Amino acid sequence: MPHPGRVLLYAAEDALHVVRRRLEGICAAANLSLQELDVQVITAPTVRLDLPADRARLERTVEQLKPRLLILDPFVRLHRIDENASGEVAPLLAFLRELQRRHALAVLVVHHAKKGAGHVRAGQALRGSSEFHAWGDSNLYLRRMGDELTLSVEHRAAPSMPIIALELAQDGDALALQVHAGSPVLSEPEAPTIDERILGAFSESERVIPIAELRSLCRVRKATLYARLTELVSAGRLVRSADGYRLATA
Repeated sequence: MPHPGRVLLYAAEDALHVVRRRLEGICAAANLSLQELDVQVITAPTVRLDLPADRARLERTVEQLKPRLLILDPFVRLHRIDENASGEVAPLLAFLRELQRRHALAVLVVHHAKKGAGHVRAGQALRGSSEFHAWGDSNLYLRRMGDELTLSVEHRAAPSMPIIALELAQDGDALALQVHAGSPVLSEPEAPTIDERILGAFSESERVIPIAELRSLCRVRKATLYARLTELVSAGRLVRSADGYRLATA
């Protein structure tokens, strides 16, 4: 690490004693002592980036503690917006970008993937708006492929590296991911078909999705989208209504 420094962590889904136990386990796996590391934990019960007051509190904390790295885990617990609406997601990500630049720190945000999206490329498997994929300077994707955990890395301004196979190893109280020794280099899955992209847009929702939103989610020409939607309706995979399309029920 060329420029080590303080870490500021907000773990929204775990109780504080669980956060400490996990940090201690990771440190033990790396032969380090948590007490010797400059890791600060945000103890507020909630942090909501869609609220101006919470954004101001977070920035004051960053200004006071001057961390080199801010970790927010996970994104879904940091707001109450519609993650599928780019107009709602973009301002939150813009705030984090401004925070990064104004205070010269790295911001690491944990984000979940869609359910049932293991067959598509990692960046296309992210939940919600495509704004999130476009926002990251470096995106790390942890996925399960069969019985293996894999880590792939995607950079905005640098070549990608080969996919790494990982395993979750435990030694006493130490529990951490490590590189799977002797594992083969893996490749990304084939790019999804247009039909897979369309059906993937419905993978986490039973709601009706308007045609304009589908086009934004699938990133496909309007004529092509209409043609594939017609085929999917004819095949009984989708149902058309006055407001858009929804998944057909079994």
